[in-house]
Amino acid sequence: MAEIQITGIKKDNGNHYNPHEAVTDYAWTNHSTGNRGLVSRAGAVKWIEEGNKAYVQRVQPRAYCYVNKSVSGTKFLQTFSDTTPSNNLLNLPEV
Repeated sequence: MAEIQITGIKKDNGNHYNPHEAVTDYAWTNHSTGNRGLVSRAGAVKWIEEGNKAYVQRVQPRAYCYVNKSVSGTKFLQTFSDTTPSNNLLNLPEV
């Protein structure tokens, strides 16, 4: 099992009922290997569903991600609630 930090997001220009569906890609860093990159929403969902972990580190403790699904059936990443009232993923810088 691997673990990555989500460090940024890339969004399309569409008008989405669910803003998580506007995220097309996630920027990530694997601190144990030093690798970094950009993964599609579908790729990130598959990676989490395979048992790997992703998190957002805006404050302590980390906010870990899980796969959620919109009413239209689109799967996307979302973070478990943490100590911040803001949305951890949607408030990351755009890449």
